[in-house]
Amino acid sequence: MGEFLNATLEFPTVLFTFLLVLVIAYWLIVLFGGADTEDADFGGFLGSLGLGGVPATVGLSVLVLVAWFVSLAGSTVTDGALLRLAVLVVALVVAWLVTRVLVVPLGRLFPATTGDSRTAFVGRTCVVRTGTVTETFGQAEVTAADGSSAIVQVRQTGTDTFTAGSTAVIYEYDQDGEFFWIVPTPGLRELS
Repeated sequence: MGEFLNATLEFPTVLFTFLLVLVIAYWLIVLFGGADTEDADFGGFLGSLGLGGVPATVGLSVLVLVAWFVSLAGSTVTDGALLRLAVLVVALVVAWLVTRVLVVPLGRLFPATTGDSRTAFVGRTCVVRTGTVTETFGQAEVTAADGSSAIVQVRQTGTDTFTAGSTAVIYEYDQDGEFFWIVPTPGLRELS
């Protein structure tokens, strides 16, 4: 056991040992509900390395685990600073290759998001919940495809009259203002 511990604390393995401890701690926190895997902090960076398609924490975890293992194996059979530096480079390259191969099947386990989920409301009917809707004010309730409902900010561009209970159609989402544009739905009866 002492030799194993010494090997994990020698260069270059010690670099990955520290990262592996962080990865294990993170996944323990996730396991006990203290965090989730939905993040995007490193997603763009990993995607540029060809490691996209999975949450960044999953990609980084696999990368660190493989790099740690390869550096541990390599450092136990090599001696000398120059060879240990070569082990570091080999560990990084092998970890990248293995992770790249693994993210393809792992990516199927994680559903891809299709941009802003709020755009899914475009084209849906909504019910106005405020007394009026203007170019700067208004709220409506809209029901998603899964049956859940949400109160959203809505605006209108014309002189249409909206009162509480009026039905309208969402025709566009304003990303900058974070609201939906609506138009009246003639022919649909008003709900109260």
